[in-house]
Amino acid sequence: MKPLRSIKLLSLVILILVSLTSCKSKKRYTATKSSSKTIKVNTNSKVSKEAKDIIKYAKTFNGTRYKYGGTNKRGMDCSGLVYTSFREHDISVPRTTSELKSYGDWVDIKEVNVGDLVFFATKKNSRKVNHVGIVTNVRTGNVEFIHASSSKGVMISSLAERYWYFAFVQARRVL
Repeated sequence: MKPLRSIKLLSLVILILVSLTSCKSKKRYTATKSSSKTIKVNTNSKVSKEAKDIIKYAKTFNGTRYKYGGTNKRGMDCSGLVYTSFREHDISVPRTTSELKSYGDWVDIKEVNVGDLVFFATKKNSRKVNHVGIVTNVRTGNVEFIHASSSKGVMISSLAERYWYFAFVQARRVL
């Protein structure tokens, strides 16, 4: 009886370890001097009050944990953050990243503005869009965006970070 019990316990421990380690969807990268990229952007564009208000509301979720399908303070996913932030200002946008990636007008990264959506392919060896964020700040050589990271929840990141620079696919304007 004891050997069977220890085998069951060992199996349970292995199952738990495998499930915990397989949940990471991407590696964590931090911006350092050697891993940052410069992006040429037009910083002369005016930011609309509507875009500022959407960003201000999105920032109220900063620090909210990641939850697949989440759209509130208890948990938020990337497209949920976009959907909720725009909906709060009576702007209807699709709920999923796959629908958002073809919504609105394509924008060259050099012309991106606050309130635009930025899309990424974060799976290794894939260019299929699976992540979205909202541009929060555009300045010379840098574009910042708010998004719901699966590892750190809602946060602001930069396209100058090596990870996001290489994962970037497109930008779209919905305002």
